[in-house]
Amino acid sequence: MKLKQNWIPYLFLTPWILYFLVFLLYPFFLSFQNSFLDINVLNPENTRFVGLGNWITVVADDKFWLSLFNVLFNQIIFVTLSFFIALAAALMLNEISVLASLFRTILFVPVITSITVAMIIFDFLAAPTGPVQSALVSSGVMEQSVFWKFEQWLPMPVIAVFSSWKWFGVQMIIFLGGIASVNKSLYEAADLDGASWWRKVTAITLPMIKPQIVFVLTINIINGLQMFVEVFMNFDLQGGPYNAALTPVLYLYQTGFEQMKMGQASTIGLLLALIIYALTMMQIKLTSKGDH
Repeated sequence: MKLKQNWIPYLFLTPWILYFLVFLLYPFFLSFQNSFLDINVLNPENTRFVGLGNWITVVADDKFWLSLFNVLFNQIIFVTLSFFIALAAALMLNEISVLASLFRTILFVPVITSITVAMIIFDFLAAPTGPVQSALVSSGVMEQSVFWKFEQWLPMPVIAVFSSWKWFGVQMIIFLGGIASVNKSLYEAADLDGASWWRKVTAITLPMIKPQIVFVLTINIINGLQMFVEVFMNFDLQGGPYNAALTPVLYLYQTGFEQMKMGQASTIGLLLALIIYALTMMQIKLTSKGDH
């Protein structure tokens, strides 16, 4: 009976284990193998071993590093903006006792909205003739409207603003869960000491929800560096003028499915995975400093 009970957890884990092996582990090893081969899907019989040729080509490719710079530029803005918006919203909702569920639902609507619909709406709002730029021009903040998709430095910041609006609701819910788990006696003791609201936030709330903060920053880095849909909807596969919106995943798609260079595409994917891993570990180490 004990032996059978020990197998029960593994039985429930079987679907996930199969998914991991078939859709994650196998593609990873296949990509690793392909990164040492010259593969053209139109002529698979001409596949040949090139050693580190693909790695050298990609590392020496200015376009790859430009795409990486673009996405890092985007993520600095997105991670910072979405984090503070989500945290501010969570702190605000935690203080509201009337219609709190309604406000949570309203703030979470962008998350459940189709990204295609959301981008169409945002594109209309941010257009040169849209209400946002029209209001900024009429108020004197801007001299004239701009076609942000044709500027060299505007595509990534604008997309970062869109992504922050679209996804801050997920982070907000995670922060709310963390705040709800904080021991209420800590706040009661702070009230007896005459602590202000801001003092309670900085001395109690933020330190106690540090695991949630680390988790949010980690998933933002992992998901953000793989950005594809937002750029593809606005600039197709070309990354816009000056390649200002080109991302590593977009460049990978170009290389693999337009140029039919699957070996180089696999190398780009593996390099991106290594960079994501390095940045994630660095971020976890920095945010966890002082915990031990």
